[in-house]
Amino acid sequence: MTVRWGIDRARLTTIVAAACGIALFLGLDLPLPFLLGPMAGCLVVGLAGVEMRGMGGLGHAMRTILGIAVGASITPELVGELPRMAASLALVPVYLVVAAVVGYPLLRRGFGFDHPTAYYGAMPGGLQDMLIFGEEAGANPRALSLIHATRVALIVMLAPPLLWAFWGVDLQTPPGQPALETPPVQLALMAVAGLGGWQLAKRVGLFGASILGPMIATAILSLAGLITMRPPAEAIWIAQVFIGLAVGVRYSGLKWRELRHDVAAGAALSLYLAVLTLIFAETVYLLGLAPQLEAFMAFAPGGQAEMAVLALLAGADLAFIVTHHITRIVLVIVLSPLVLKLWKGMRP
Repeated sequence: MTVRWGIDRARLTTIVAAACGIALFLGLDLPLPFLLGPMAGCLVVGLAGVEMRGMGGLGHAMRTILGIAVGASITPELVGELPRMAASLALVPVYLVVAAVVGYPLLRRGFGFDHPTAYYGAMPGGLQDMLIFGEEAGANPRALSLIHATRVALIVMLAPPLLWAFWGVDLQTPPGQPALETPPVQLALMAVAGLGGWQLAKRVGLFGASILGPMIATAILSLAGLITMRPPAEAIWIAQVFIGLAVGVRYSGLKWRELRHDVAAGAALSLYLAVLTLIFAETVYLLGLAPQLEAFMAFAPGGQAEMAVLALLAGADLAFIVTHHITRIVLVIVLSPLVLKLWKGMRP
């Protein structure tokens, strides 16, 4: 495995912006300083028109920590509860259809985007996946990047106050045990599962390899009784920094015209998806399929990594939440190109 990255001016700007955001959030005692701080710092720098750059392979390496954390929560007891997820998972495709029915016209007619940009912008899938598929279909990659980055950023920013207001979640609680209290054998097994799972997933072309590969490898070791702990708090804090930074850096060199149009479109779409999430979450709760907190976080259309972080910090059922997000992203990845091809075939 080779992780290559160098410090150039754009990347150094990103690091400084993220550090300033973290310092501000810590100084003001704001929640999630290591996740929202880098996001906010990069957004401010982007609004100033300054170019930034992501962390490349190092950023992907940090995402393996979340995969390990999710995999460690998959225990034999959890496997026995999988059937109870079936009913709520069946609502995920319904959620996607309702999201597209309103989201596509909003972007197409309301904001004047071309067809592929509106279509892939409305799909609440993974940011990278939607960019790849959208660009192949002729969409505007910059507009797609800003729409999806805004969706993820707003959902992640709106979720913490809702978690505190409705469920009394203390987001200042450390997300795990200190590193010094984690047995070296556990740390070694996590490292092997994380790096090994990531590389194997890359070889077979699995989407989201940096998260899903480590998650599968760690789950196997967890079910075998070898891994019995989650990654230490320090590791999860570091992962938060890189995840927040990856979202914020999408606003690199942001122009005011893009802010008024592309970011505004992403914000309008995000508000609609937030309302839709509350409706589906309440439906899941009233049907007795899941507690309110898990139902809300399972249907909130943030990024898979970002929602995994919030679930960890909230002490929610991590496996339940991540399973729903993986289902959503898989359905979008599989069905989006098919629907677009069908639509093109129906055009005169």
